[in-house]
Amino acid sequence: MPRSYDVNFINPFLSAVINVLETMANVKVKPERPYINKHRTAIGDVTGILEISGYMNGVISLTLTKDAVLTIVNNMLFENYTEINDDIADAVGELTNMISGQARIQLSEQGMKFQAGTPKVIIGKGKKLDHIKDAPILAIPFSVNTGGNVVVEVSFEM
Repeated sequence: MPRSYDVNFINPFLSAVINVLETMANVKVKPERPYINKHRTAIGDVTGILEISGYMNGVISLTLTKDAVLTIVNNMLFENYTEINDDIADAVGELTNMISGQARIQLSEQGMKFQAGTPKVIIGKGKKLDHIKDAPILAIPFSVNTGGNVVVEVSFEM
C-alpha cells in the first residue's frame, strides 16, 4: 500500500459508517475531509480499536466524542445514559465490529480480503492508540447531526 490512500479504499469506510449509524442508531452523519493523524492519539472520548489481517496487516479504530457516543448508544439501546460507562464501552466495541465488517465486505469485492480480531476499547481523549508503527494513520471524520464527532482511522503495514 502506498503512503497515501485512494478513493477506492476510503469509500468503503465512508459508506460503512453512514450505513451502520443510520440503521442501528437512527443517526445521520456527514463525512468531512480525511486527514493524516500525526499525533497517534485518540481524539474522541471513547475509542474502539481492532487489528485486521489478510490482504495487509493493519488496525482500524473508531473514536467518538462524548456527545456523539451517548446519542448513538442511547438510540441503539433505547436507554438514557448521561455518562460513559461499561455499557457504552461495550457498544463502541460492537460498533467498531459492525463498521469494520461492512467496510471489509466492500473491500473484499475489490479483491482485498481481511479478517478481524477482537476489538478493545479505550476510554479517554488523548490516549495513545496502538496503530501500526511508522505507518500513516488515515483519519476519516464525520460530524453527527445531533452534535459531536465520529472518526474512523486506519493504518496498514507498508
